[in-house]
Amino acid sequence: MNTNENKNRIIPPVTAEGEFLQEGRALAEKLGAAFVEEKPDSLCLCLDENGLSLARGETAVSVDFSKLLRRISKSNPLGEMIVKAARIKGKETPSAIDATAGLGEDSFLLAAAGFEVTLCEYNPVICAMLQDGIERAKGITCLSAAAGRMTVYEGNSIEYMASLSKAPDVVVLDPMFPERQKSALIKKKFQLIQQLESPCSGEEELLNAAVNLRPHKIVIKRPLKGAFLAGRKPDYSLAGKAIRYDCFVFAD
Repeated sequence: MNTNENKNRIIPPVTAEGEFLQEGRALAEKLGAAFVEEKPDSLCLCLDENGLSLARGETAVSVDFSKLLRRISKSNPLGEMIVKAARIKGKETPSAIDATAGLGEDSFLLAAAGFEVTLCEYNPVICAMLQDGIERAKGITCLSAAAGRMTVYEGNSIEYMASLSKAPDVVVLDPMFPERQKSALIKKKFQLIQQLESPCSGEEELLNAAVNLRPHKIVIKRPLKGAFLAGRKPDYSLAGKAIRYDCFVFAD
């Protein structure tokens, strides 16, 4: 999400039990986090039979792409707004960079529609959650193909885009905007993520990095009535009930 490096980055302790103890200890060592055998009431990473979750008390959030199964099987993932916005005619397997990956739901929807997606996320805790979610999805028959088209890049997405010698077909930007979070439960989960990273504070720098890369298309997710990212008017927009996708198109 936030592309800025955070010198005061929070790495919560890791907890696991039973058959997941060894894996939990290895994860804690990789993240440079403390390992605790009993789950605390404060913010922590929990590893159990349901995968890796970020939790505080009874509230927990994880990367679980099985929750999107209904959306990709009810008819066709091509019907999803993010897919409609990112779609490029004549490209059977387009490439995409999700420069603000977060928990990866839009990336998964794109992958389910045939995109090869690189998910950029600078926060190592969220990266670990993404990797966990992708690996678990690979073990589910109806999700495995999409999960196989997803690759996580841990690092600053602005620097990553600047380092590329070849542009992807699409760059997706979704800076966090808390005002679209409606239900109390969603707000609580959003607040957990906010303890790890703040909403994007470098909107213009982020958009400029995507523009400089000159993909075929840039797709920006915004609140329905929200301002344009960095005040820049897109070539066109696709609007839904609560959100819209602002699209910039570049000539080949």
